[in-house]
Amino acid sequence: MKDDAYSMINCEVKGRVAWITLNRPEVHNAFNSVMIGELLRAFGRIKDDPGVRVAVLTGQGKSFCAGADLNWMREIIHYSYEQNLEESLQIAELHHNIYTLPKPTVAMVNGTAIGGGTGFLSACDIAIASEEARFGLSEVKLGLVPAAISPYVVRKIGESKAREYFLTGERISAQRAAEIGLINKVVPRPDLRGRVGELVEQLLSSGPEALARCKELIFNVVRMSPEEAGEYTAQMIADLRISAEGQEGMAAFLEKRKPSWIKATEKEKD
Repeated sequence: MKDDAYSMINCEVKGRVAWITLNRPEVHNAFNSVMIGELLRAFGRIKDDPGVRVAVLTGQGKSFCAGADLNWMREIIHYSYEQNLEESLQIAELHHNIYTLPKPTVAMVNGTAIGGGTGFLSACDIAIASEEARFGLSEVKLGLVPAAISPYVVRKIGESKAREYFLTGERISAQRAAEIGLINKVVPRPDLRGRVGELVEQLLSSGPEALARCKELIFNVVRMSPEEAGEYTAQMIADLRISAEGQEGMAAFLEKRKPSWIKATEKEKD
């Protein structure tokens, strides 16, 4: 089912997967305040939709996202501090919502991702890119910094590589992006959608509550002391073992059958 309530993105739910496509190919899917607002609405709806299990973010045409739209930049150069702060907080909110979505998020990087485009894929759980994709964190060339996206990019590539690429603004090939952890896999462009489809099927084979709690675990445990983590993780696994999903998953394994969430997905396909 396609949602037609957007002008700069497409949001289509197929089965249990939401496909969000940046849809401004004429400007290489550059974003502005309208697109940011539409993405916030789309991810909000996905979060609240129990039928959606996985979200895939991609771009229409040759590019994933070229960063901020030039016409929008011509406007914001005249903004006051308060106006700039409001816009920046909205961008920060979007990245946070993608990052903390209690469902797996996959970036299907079909082409170039610059600045905020690199931020979008960094906020996703897993990124698979075409071998033709190129990446850049070139804000310093404009006298700016990759501020709103920095929490997610630094988590992906670490402080050392962030220092290198934030300060130099050097372009990054798809292969190099994989080497530094910015993306997870590089595939030939004709194979991109198929490989993402395979990944989605892997994700759908796992328990939806378990996936959500995995994201919660990753988010929280790195901020804890070993003592805090010990109690937190023990409570989490004990809780999941007695949950309906945990009971079903363990029973299915012991009885050598498929769990109910896989059967439901297969039934939808039929």
